[in-house]
Amino acid sequence: MMTRHRTANRSTLALAAAAMLVGANWHAQAAEELPFETATAEMARAPLERVYDGTVEAVNRATMSAQTSGRVAELFYDVDDYVEPGEPIVRFTDAEQQSALRQAKANLEAALARQQQAVAEFRRAEGLYQSGSSSKREYDQALAARDAAVAGVDAARSAVETAEQQLEYTLVRAPYAGIVTERHVEIGEAVAVGQPLMSGLSLESLRVVVELPQQVAARVRDHKGASILTGEGRVEAERVTIFPFADSASNTFTVRVELPDGQFALYPGMFVKVAFIVGDAERLLVPTRALLRRSEVTGVYVVSKDGDVRLRQVRAGNTFDDRTEILAGLAEGERVALDPVRAGIYIKSQAVANDEE
Repeated sequence: MMTRHRTANRSTLALAAAAMLVGANWHAQAAEELPFETATAEMARAPLERVYDGTVEAVNRATMSAQTSGRVAELFYDVDDYVEPGEPIVRFTDAEQQSALRQAKANLEAALARQQQAVAEFRRAEGLYQSGSSSKREYDQALAARDAAVAGVDAARSAVETAEQQLEYTLVRAPYAGIVTERHVEIGEAVAVGQPLMSGLSLESLRVVVELPQQVAARVRDHKGASILTGEGRVEAERVTIFPFADSASNTFTVRVELPDGQFALYPGMFVKVAFIVGDAERLLVPTRALLRRSEVTGVYVVSKDGDVRLRQVRAGNTFDDRTEILAGLAEGERVALDPVRAGIYIKSQAVANDEE
């Protein structure tokens, strides 16, 4: 009887073990048949950052000033207008410059005539000197007159170039593409050399200026890495420049964070957050595409070991490349769905199937 009882118990245990094995295989199969990919939350070393406020400013900004005197005849642009590079922005009256150019050209013609005459006289004097019909003194006088005439032509040509440049200055052109920020003159106003005409800046090249405490500046100098945090995400800095001296009043170091060229919905004068790398630390990371954001709530679809899929709220931190730090709500080793939309559809389909059963 004892032997028969033990045999029965062994059979029962074997059946139970087989049932558990079948159940495990079913859950593994169910997990494999999920209509979306999954990833595991892993601990990894990621940059340690400190965030500070910064101000956006344009790298290229300038005030165009008059390089010749005159009266403003035409203004082609006004404040907030976009200007292409090389486009005219202000035109002066050019009567004086045109007159000066005509006079310079006339002086050049006269100098060329004097040069031609001096060269001819020098050739005659040279021939007479070589034949012994004239003195060395007369030859030297003809040579000096020729050289003076040649120098006079060079001076006249320089005067023509100067006059042409002064005429060119009556049409002020934009040095680069940008936005007009301020207009300093009106039509009909007389301007002198050096007087401001228009101010502008370029939105293509931007940077952020940050004041860093002296305790942090040394660590930032060692790593030279930073990111600008915007509403659209992170923008990696192209270069970080730390001034080699501190402000005596605030004991802070000025840092320039250069942005790559592009449109980031940033404008000069805006305040932004800048994350500076000051070291590294262990962080719990998941692929960024696994996050589901609805208003101010962030969640992930967690896949359990038996294949159940549940939506769980988490608290997300910074993003590093294509992965995001999870500060709370998830543990290391848990699997998350990489396609939240398909995971949500899958949960709804399973709920409908269970209701039908």
